Amino acid sequence: MTSFQRIFTNGFLLCGLLVLSACSTLQKPIEGVSSQVANVSGRVAEAFRPYRTEVVQGNVVTREQQQLLRVGMTRLQVRDLLGTPLITSVFHANRWDYAFTIRRQGAEPLHRKLSVFFEGDGLARVEADELPLEAEFAARLDTRRPAGKPPVLEAKPAALESFKSRTPVTPTAPSQEPVPDYPPLEPAR
Repeated sequence: MTSFQRIFTNGFLLCGLLVLSACSTLQKPIEGVSSQVANVSGRVAEAFRPYRTEVVQGNVVTREQQQLLRVGMTRLQVRDLLGTPLITSVFHANRWDYAFTIRRQGAEPLHRKLSVFFEGDGLARVEADELPLEAEFAARLDTRRPAGKPPVLEAKPAALESFKSRTPVTPTAPSQEPVPDYPPLEPAR
């Protein structure tokens, strides 16, 4: 095989693998294609996964907010505390649902639900999933990697002394430049 044919063959195989990765993976085995090729196409597809934006939907309700709810609170007080409910139904006028979902690339979706039930205008009961504390929720949202140990920004006395000995200070006479005299901005009255 000549070098041109080898380059052409390798390029053709690479294009074929890229086309297979565009299909994500081989779901069903194709006749004549081994499972090893299917595994390779799956790995290639994982390497070229597109970026998926973070999707945040609903009302964030924390454990602290849930603990502030009291039986007998009015609808207005509940709305002031938790915000406008995500779901209100004409058929279930005495029930407000607060739902929250966050979907991130590379992580399992996080779902939380809280339902508030009223009798008349007063709060009767609350049903909720295990809600996170506000600090826990904020920590979960922070996706930055730790930067490591910060550098020490304090000099020891020995280091200060060695610096003084390297750069002797020679006093200089202050320059006697004339101070500019500007006219007043407004005329005197």
